[in-house]
Amino acid sequence: MKKFTALVHARTMEFIRDKGTFFWNLLFPIVLVVGFSFAFSGDNDAIFKIGIIGESTLSEESFLSLSSVETIPYETGKEEVIEKIRRHQIDMLIDFEKNEFYLNNEAPSAELLRIIGSKSLIGFDEKELSGAPIRYVDWLVPGVIGMNMLFSCMFGVGFVIVRYRKNGVLKRMKATPITPFVFISAQMVSRFMIVLITSIVVFTGTNIFLKFVVNGSYLLLILITILAIFCMISFGLIFAARMKSEELASGLMNIITFPMIIFSGVFFSLEGTPQIMQTASKFFPLTHFIEAARAIMIDGAGMMDILPNILVLTGMTLAFLFISSILFKWE
Repeated sequence: MKKFTALVHARTMEFIRDKGTFFWNLLFPIVLVVGFSFAFSGDNDAIFKIGIIGESTLSEESFLSLSSVETIPYETGKEEVIEKIRRHQIDMLIDFEKNEFYLNNEAPSAELLRIIGSKSLIGFDEKELSGAPIRYVDWLVPGVIGMNMLFSCMFGVGFVIVRYRKNGVLKRMKATPITPFVFISAQMVSRFMIVLITSIVVFTGTNIFLKFVVNGSYLLLILITILAIFCMISFGLIFAARMKSEELASGLMNIITFPMIIFSGVFFSLEGTPQIMQTASKFFPLTHFIEAARAIMIDGAGMMDILPNILVLTGMTLAFLFISSILFKWE
C-alpha cells in the first residue's frame, strides 16, 4: 500500500502542479456550458418537430411534407412521446391509429399547428396538454460534463503513460518492486479522483448560476458518473498499453474521441437521425453515460430505468481492463 499511495500522490501532484492543464479542465466545460446556454436560449426554432404513430393517411402534399416540418416516427410507448410534448421536445404528436393529435398549449407553436391541424387533420380529435419547457442548457450539461470526462480520462491516462514510456520512466519503474498492476491501479485511482472532483466542481459551479433541472437522485447521478469515469479510464489504458510515440497515441485518441463526441449526442439529439448512426452510438461509453445522466436529471429516472446503461458501462470497463492488461508492456 505504501508503494501504491506514493504513486497516487505523485501522479496527482504532477497534475495539480501543471497549472495550465489544471485550470483548463475546470474552466473549459464551464465556459462551454454558459456559452451554449446563451447561444441557444432563444425560442425561435424554424423547424417543427412532429411525432408520428402509425402509418400516415394524409396525402403526399400535406403539411407533413413541408421543408420546415421534421417528422419523427415513434414505436415506443405513447406515454413517453406525450411526455416529450409536455417538455417541448417535440411540437406535436399525430396518432393515425386512433385519429388523435396532441398539442401543448404552453408551446409557442401550438396556435399555428392547431390552425393547420384543423384543416389538414379532418376527423381527428385534439388532445390538449400543458407543461413547462426543458431548457437547452438542462439538456446540454450532461453532454458537456461527459465530454470533459472523456478528454480528461483518455489523455490524462493514455497520453501520460505513453510519455512515461517514451521518456524512459516506465523502464526505470520496471527495475523497482512495483508490479504493472500496482502502477496502473495507482494511475487509475489518481485520475479517477481528479476527474470526479473536477466534474462535481463544474456541475456545482454552473448550477449556482443556471439552476439545472434535476428531477432524479443526486446519488444515482454520482453513481453513473463514477462508472463512466472508470470505463473511460480503462478505455484510455488500451492506447497506453504499448505505444511509445506521443504523436501516434494523440492521433489515434483523437480519431476515437471526436466521432464519439459527434455521435454520442453531446450537442444535439440523435432522434430523427439515420438508424445506423443511432446503433453505432451504442458502442461508445459516452453515449450510455449521457443517456443515463439525462434520464436522471430530466426524466427523474430510477435505478431500474438506467440499469441497462449501468450494465453496459460495467461490462465495457471489465473488457477494456482485460484487453489493456494483456497488451501492457513496460518498454
